[in-house]
Amino acid sequence: MTLHSMTGFASGQGAQDGYTWVWDIRSVNAKGLDLRARVPDWLEGLENELKKRASKRLGRGNVSINLRLSRAEDGKGQMQINTAALESALASVRATQAQAEQVGLVLAPVRATDILQMRGVLEQASSEQNTEHLVKMLLSEFDSLLNDFVNMRVAEGTALSQVLTDQLSRIETLCNQAAQRAADRQLQIEDALKANLARVIQNSEGADPDRVAQELALIAVKSDVTEELDRLAAHVTAARALLDTGGLIGRKLDFLMQEFNREANTLCSKAQNAALTEVGLELKTVIDQMREQVQNIE
Repeated sequence: MTLHSMTGFASGQGAQDGYTWVWDIRSVNAKGLDLRARVPDWLEGLENELKKRASKRLGRGNVSINLRLSRAEDGKGQMQINTAALESALASVRATQAQAEQVGLVLAPVRATDILQMRGVLEQASSEQNTEHLVKMLLSEFDSLLNDFVNMRVAEGTALSQVLTDQLSRIETLCNQAAQRAADRQLQIEDALKANLARVIQNSEGADPDRVAQELALIAVKSDVTEELDRLAAHVTAARALLDTGGLIGRKLDFLMQEFNREANTLCSKAQNAALTEVGLELKTVIDQMREQVQNIE
């Protein structure tokens, strides 16, 4: 499965049946899936259907769907006859002609254009007529736009995967350097412990040499970073496996980054050596950079 980024953008526009419209979909990272749609409220059922279709394709992210719809200039003049108003107008014409005949007046013939110009007979067609056809048309175009949006998230996810892979390789290299510097430091620690042991025994009347040796050995154990390096290596392996698996791995990677950071902090606290501390600090830097990238993974 591919890796998806939570950030993305797609836009489109169209015109048909006297309408023009502009779409855009954009998203940023989020803990879950938060879908918001801004569409004309008189397009019944459109908002719910947009969210339904988007939720089937998207796993996480704060996603905004926007539709700006307007009637084209050539559609604003569409007119229709108001049947009730026409019947009322015809009745008024007949009544006027009958009353004129009673007083001996002859009226000019009434033309159809005269009747259509009477108030309320001819009116502009409602922009909300036949919304079912319009909704179907818009949904058909939205599916194509959603494909473009998902493809962009996939492209960014692929790029993120490569960045994370490179960062894991860097962490692995630093762990190897830390292991080498820890081994070099071990000789210094052993010499220091021996000197401290001899000094303590010489200056401690009645002190148990075995007890003193145990305490110094405990200090040596507390400064050992082998376990931290082993766990970091295991985390690198786990992260690579997740990247190979793909899909909705963002939360798992985010948890794993917390474990990376915990081991790096412990390594630095145990270092007691400038060279090893330097590697530990660089490890923390790379891990922080990696965690920033992980925040964008779906």
